[in-house]
Amino acid sequence: MPVPAGVTLALAGRTLTAKGKLGELTLDLTDDVDVEIKPTEVAVSPRRTDRRSRTMWGTTRSLINSMVTGVSTGFVKAMEINGTGYRAAVQGSDLVLNLGYSHEIRYPIPAGIKITCERPTAVKVEGSDKRQVGQVAAEIRAYRGPEPYKGKGVKYANETILRKEGKKK
Repeated sequence: MPVPAGVTLALAGRTLTAKGKLGELTLDLTDDVDVEIKPTEVAVSPRRTDRRSRTMWGTTRSLINSMVTGVSTGFVKAMEINGTGYRAAVQGSDLVLNLGYSHEIRYPIPAGIKITCERPTAVKVEGSDKRQVGQVAAEIRAYRGPEPYKGKGVKYANETILRKEGKKK
């Protein structure tokens, strides 16, 4: 797997560290794979030929690729809010959501994550850790997921909501 310019990888024991312009990420490697760092690429190979070693071979390769991509370009999840009176805003270190409840929801923004609201109905979650970006976006969506009748709620920008017809007279 090629490593882009500006990203440095270091292997200390069974811990792999990736440093780039967007920060630093670490990965604890399993005993089932060997990782070899070359000047322009990373090579991952299984230690044995059993099933677990082969599955961890692909998983480790994917995790290293996510680390390298994260510290070089980062990850973004765009979200949309649909519904009358539904809106979001960033106030200090909190994301404030008005989602039709009797109270506003204050979501503390975790370290390593940047949340922006270009419009009151558009939220963008950015960060270098793919897992953390996806987790934060899923937690925001869980406050009021999209419902199938009117489509109200928080959804991902590329998500399609299957709409239902409603009741007939």
